[in-house]
Amino acid sequence: RRAAAGGAPRRRVVTAPLRIGVAGLGVVGAATVALLRREADLLAARCGRRLEVVAVSARDRSRDRGVPLDGIEWRDDPAALAAAGLDVAVELIGGEDGPALELVDGALARGVDVVTANKALVARRGAALAARAEANGAQLRFEAAVAGAVPIVKALREGLAANRMTRIYGILNGTCNYMLTDMRETGRAFDDALAGAQALGYAEADPGFDVDGVDAAHKLAILASLAFGTRIDFDSVHVEGIRGMDPMDIAYAEDLGYRVKLLGIAEYGESGLAQRVHPCLAPRAAPIAGVEGVLNAVACEGASAGPTVYEGAGAGAAPTASAVVADIVDIARGARPPTFSVPAGALERAPALPIARRFGAYYVRLMAADRPGVMADIAARLGRRGVSIEALVQRARGAGEAVPVVMTTHEADEAAMRAALDDIAALDAVAAPPRSIRIESL
Repeated sequence: RRAAAGGAPRRRVVTAPLRIGVAGLGVVGAATVALLRREADLLAARCGRRLEVVAVSARDRSRDRGVPLDGIEWRDDPAALAAAGLDVAVELIGGEDGPALELVDGALARGVDVVTANKALVARRGAALAARAEANGAQLRFEAAVAGAVPIVKALREGLAANRMTRIYGILNGTCNYMLTDMRETGRAFDDALAGAQALGYAEADPGFDVDGVDAAHKLAILASLAFGTRIDFDSVHVEGIRGMDPMDIAYAEDLGYRVKLLGIAEYGESGLAQRVHPCLAPRAAPIAGVEGVLNAVACEGASAGPTVYEGAGAGAAPTASAVVADIVDIARGARPPTFSVPAGALERAPALPIARRFGAYYVRLMAADRPGVMADIAARLGRRGVSIEALVQRARGAGEAVPVVMTTHEADEAAMRAALDDIAALDAVAAPPRSIRIESL
């Protein structure tokens, strides 16, 4: 065709479809295939080419997954997708080794781009897989591995690329956030809140990965690498979950102007990299304190951009599929950023800072005998370790019986605080081991 003004003929550029294989047809895999089919025209317009699922792999061929698979090649062995003539292999199997690793490593070795939602695989083997990808001209993308539909990987790798990041922190597990919200609103005990989360499908039958903080730790290790250009060091993440969290502490925190959240926090400075996941008291005025239910949120602190906060659905079939397809769209458009913000060979090996090096304030609850001299003994033991009390709350009177005594401290070394709590626990007047939660300045 010629232009209306009689110029040179316009040439229609015909681009071959992007050939996609999907391994794993659970709720996320099925939702990904459904999304690619349902929005095929929209995605083609945005990419300049069709996105076509040409092959899939899953364990049970007969199961109805609620999405038509007509015209799609089936492979029983997911690793075989690497040799199926694909442009993109999508890994939604899970696990840090086994079939998931075989598929990802095999595809990258052949120069096939990979999209994965597998946080454990990326946290444990991300640096080696990034090097494999770069050596073979392939891409490894994992937006869906962290915070679901929240585009935090893209934000760190691209949108905040001009920033030297100093701290990143966030709510990285929707199950724990839902449970803490439920416990605060209803006063339920931990076990009851967990049962409620399981009934709603927010928690697995075996919830350990979530409530013990491992899921959040995987995500934090990935975010730290992206933010700071360091090699992923999952083994150096300090991990505490919310198992056994007492609604009494959640209520006292609220009275003191805080909200209890399970946060992943990574800080990078001259001394090294600190990575920790644990319950925190967040000031109620902080944006992240208002993130409730199953939502995730990530806050970034950059030298030029200042603080930015990203919030949204952190899990679920549709949000995760959205993140998977977003990575596929970037590949179709030809975007080729480094896997972890810098080339794999340039990732720094940062010294790991242990939790004992933390310096900050603390919330402490004691069950102490209500009699003269007890608080003086407690204060003396804190003082010997260099810890001073900022505020003290004791509402109940017990006529010599154990009552809750709640205090917040000024900033102190973690190691000194631990030693002081051990000293206090040894007092005859203290009926149970002290409960403590770190207070974060956010």
